[in-house]
Amino acid sequence: MLRSETQGRLLARILADPAKEYNLTELVEWTGSSMPTVSREVDRAEQAGIVTSRKVGPTRLVRANPDHPLYPAVRQLILGTYGPPAVIAETFADLAGAEAVVLFGSWAARFLGRPGRAPNDIDVLVIGEVDLDAMHDAADAAEHQIGLPVQVTARTRQAWLDADESFIREVRSRPIVPVLVDDRAATLAADLEQLRHQREPTP
Repeated sequence: MLRSETQGRLLARILADPAKEYNLTELVEWTGSSMPTVSREVDRAEQAGIVTSRKVGPTRLVRANPDHPLYPAVRQLILGTYGPPAVIAETFADLAGAEAVVLFGSWAARFLGRPGRAPNDIDVLVIGEVDLDAMHDAADAAEHQIGLPVQVTARTRQAWLDADESFIREVRSRPIVPVLVDDRAATLAADLEQLRHQREPTP
């Protein structure tokens, strides 16, 4: 139903938090696309009335337009398909002690283009030393926005890197979608980046 993967990821980021404005550079980084492509997709979304933008000096700021009559329906559609990375990145962003947040399982596989049945839930792995109650509160907030159950698990950074546990080895062997990675955890960030590239489908 959408013109492109970039459009889906772009709208997911913007619609995940209707009150927040994003500059084009942030949207380029999130979508993994180019500035011209993101600019065109923002133009199309603004022409359709789903987003609005304004200029502050040379910077163009983009936000959702909740006044559009189809906004609730479009938001629900986008967040249920392309939205989980953006929503989970938003709801887990302030989780103290989280060094990385990774999507795995069937949802991650479908998101990366692997064939299979539509997922019934979203599997999330938090890497780090975190408060479990706060972690589950973040999962509940994400579930409320996305409309699918969010199943969350925590493991320490060393447990993830050692991969002695069968669960971790299974996750590492399958498609993953990192949505938050602490830049200060250099070894972990490099490991996740390598795994992400290894698990991406070949064209």
